[in-house]
Amino acid sequence: MNNRLIVITGLSGSGKSTAARALEDQGFFVVDNLPLVMLPDFMERARLELCQQTDIAVVIDVRNRTFLVDHAGTFERLRTAGHQVEILFFEANDDELLRRYSETRRTHPLAQAGTVQQGVENERRQLKLLRDAASRVIDSSNLNVRQLRDLVLEFVGTDQSARLIINIESFGYRYGLPLAADLVFDVRFLPNPHYIPELQPLTGLDQRVRDYVLSQPEARNFRYHLDRMLMFLLPHYRKEGKSYLTIGIGCTGGRHRSVSIVEDLYRHFPVADVMVQHSHRDVAKG
Repeated sequence: MNNRLIVITGLSGSGKSTAARALEDQGFFVVDNLPLVMLPDFMERARLELCQQTDIAVVIDVRNRTFLVDHAGTFERLRTAGHQVEILFFEANDDELLRRYSETRRTHPLAQAGTVQQGVENERRQLKLLRDAASRVIDSSNLNVRQLRDLVLEFVGTDQSARLIINIESFGYRYGLPLAADLVFDVRFLPNPHYIPELQPLTGLDQRVRDYVLSQPEARNFRYHLDRMLMFLLPHYRKEGKSYLTIGIGCTGGRHRSVSIVEDLYRHFPVADVMVQHSHRDVAKG
């Protein structure tokens, strides 16, 4: 089983890190600054040891001083071994690269003994042959992060909509808000099973508790409005390039009402083209 290999390369400051993050979010195995001499052995190990077909992306550029010595021969050996090798080359105009370096106050890797402008010019000359061999050249001069990400995913042919991951998490306000939550909903307005003797020792993982919570008119109304809010929001999150969204559902102790709502939302999520997972932060407490 051979692997698809995307080689991310190009001028420093032109968007390679953004491309690497975009591919990693889409399930690629991404390696940054891998020495070129190690690439054939790395791909062979990946072919033998990865348990399923895995797309791989490597960021290789002039930070690796031996990069340009035999890149053409290395890529040809990989193709001969059966790997699908594609070169994604990033560049930007000099003015934009200088502006980016000025904003970040970083040092250009080829400008230790000169100016950033000299480093950019030197790098552009050194990478000319690699640019000519690229499968795709992306000029990021006038692109924002979202536009750059979209071009990268278009190049690799990734179904962007299927990769939005939704994590639904129940929690108890008694123990604090979940720090990673993007959206938080408070369900303490629902009748509390804690005050029903036969339900108090149980949690929302028990069908009897869920039946009680979800049978309340307030719960049914809440779920109706929550579903429609998510149906409105998720396409816009995808449009803006978000790949992971955490929804927090909280009640007082995180054991009854929030757990019941999360379990129901997980089982009947209103949007089909996403990956949904769920967790209960505080269900074992108290």
